[in-house]
Amino acid sequence: MILLGAALLLLALVGAPLFAVILASAFFGFARADVDPMVVAMEVYRIAETPVLLAIPLFTFAGYLVGESNAPRRLVRVTDALFSWMPGGLAVVALVTCALFTAFTGASGVTIVALGALLYPALKDAGYRENFNLGLITTSGSLGLLFPPSVPLILYGIVAQVSIDQLFIAGILPGALMVLLLSMMSIREGSKSAVKKAQIDFDWREAVAAVRGAMWEIPLPIIVLGGVYSGFFAISEAAAVTVVYVLVVEVLIYREISLQKIPAVMRESMVMVGGILIILGASLASTNYLIDAQVPEQLFAFVNAHITSKLTFLILLNAFLLILGTMLDIFSALVIVVPLILPIALGYGIDPIHLGIIFLANMQIGYCTPPVGMNLFIASYRFNKPVVQLYRAALPFLLVLFITVLVITYVPWLSLALLR
Repeated sequence: MILLGAALLLLALVGAPLFAVILASAFFGFARADVDPMVVAMEVYRIAETPVLLAIPLFTFAGYLVGESNAPRRLVRVTDALFSWMPGGLAVVALVTCALFTAFTGASGVTIVALGALLYPALKDAGYRENFNLGLITTSGSLGLLFPPSVPLILYGIVAQVSIDQLFIAGILPGALMVLLLSMMSIREGSKSAVKKAQIDFDWREAVAAVRGAMWEIPLPIIVLGGVYSGFFAISEAAAVTVVYVLVVEVLIYREISLQKIPAVMRESMVMVGGILIILGASLASTNYLIDAQVPEQLFAFVNAHITSKLTFLILLNAFLLILGTMLDIFSALVIVVPLILPIALGYGIDPIHLGIIFLANMQIGYCTPPVGMNLFIASYRFNKPVVQLYRAALPFLLVLFITVLVITYVPWLSLALLR
């Protein structure tokens, strides 16, 4: 086993694709246990038969279509018209816009690249400090991962075999708490004299014009989420409605995406989806071996022998997930780690829905955590700033987000209240 582990580690170090390393571990494990390797193919086929899996490519495609249109500009204009009059209003605009955009695209890096060009100059012109602007956009890029219809929420539901409808509801209050606390931080920053000078009075005409300009996109979250929560749509049906609605709005009504461009957008979005699905299929095959080998039970016995307190386990879980978030993208982490930690968490009496919110909340902070958080490097490249400066800029925001994660972790009510 030691030689096998060393060989797999070597494969990863020389740049082998993650799914290849996972599949290799599954094949070696089944061969060692004299199990027919066709089990791996059966697992891949089983995941392909999962009805809710259809939601991932559909929501991703819809998100990419929204990103290719001028919808981000209209979204910024609406939130700016509604909130820019208040102290720190423009910073709150940036927070809300990034959270909503990330919820639909499912990719925080895309948010930084797509919205950074709009929000960073606006914040700078309004008198906000440079480090505040950089930290705000960098950390806000991953805020929407807890809001529906976030793809990571759907993927966790598939891997953990829990209700995705309930996950959508469970993420609302924790995600709103994160936005609220960062908004309070932004209002405090906006009360400084340099920023107050740039504040403008509320303009009814601009607000009406902004809302009218985005009148076809504003109902989208209401249609999708209202349909899901009312039971009118299943998740996969909601995803199909979303794609059709976005296509009609962006291609036929606004005419910002040509019919000739749709195949290119589809190809780009499906590259990401293909990566998610192949890792998911390989990981489920590997999980099957781990279950057969009773690895989760052995891990729980080991952890339970050394950690008797649920509180201590949650502290260590947070630390582990924060570190994991800096090293792995959220999709790989979900399919690799969730099958291992879920049985352990259940053994400590942690609700699987609550565990999913804890997992995603930690992972979205890990994206921005020094020294190797992915969003830090994306923002450094996007704004042409030294990554060390991004470290300093992100720290105050990370402190607020970490406090929020502690609240989410130790107050299960926040995640489960709306379900009851």
